[in-house]
Amino acid sequence: MACVFALFAISAASAETTHEYAGVKKCSICHKTPAQGEQFSKWQAAKHSKAFESLGTPEAKEAGLKLNVADPQKDGKCLKCHSTAYGHTEAQVTQAIPVEEGVSCESCHGAGKDYLKLSVMKDVEAAKAAGLKIPDEKTCLQCHNSENPFNKPFNYQERLEKIKHPIPKK
Repeated sequence: MACVFALFAISAASAETTHEYAGVKKCSICHKTPAQGEQFSKWQAAKHSKAFESLGTPEAKEAGLKLNVADPQKDGKCLKCHSTAYGHTEAQVTQAIPVEEGVSCESCHGAGKDYLKLSVMKDVEAAKAAGLKIPDEKTCLQCHNSENPFNKPFNYQERLEKIKHPIPKK
């Protein structure tokens, strides 16, 4: 009996909590106002929002052929970094987000359904426990790396300046 309990405790401790995705429309409800920092419009104007579209370019199709990818907009090798719906894997992990949404909030901040309530978001530690990730250089390097056929030297601080979207201090 003790062995069974020990095995259960070990497997429960090692099991990773899975959080569900909400999608950019849900995030935008709060994160589009000037008081919140207008993150939604900043995302719309950034290349991340066009990540899926970029896979339809002639350059992407040519790069795909070199990787034995017939259609970059349909292959997990490309979509793992060009669509939040793939969650950095080669298989689609959620139906809650259209693949065409590109790289949206939850690619960097984690699946948000469990932390999107204002009552949770007001408490950073509670939000983290509910799946919120505070992105850092490692987050970016999941895609901006040598596996990327268009890889360029990646300067985290420089890129961060281009995409930052803080909540304004009151």
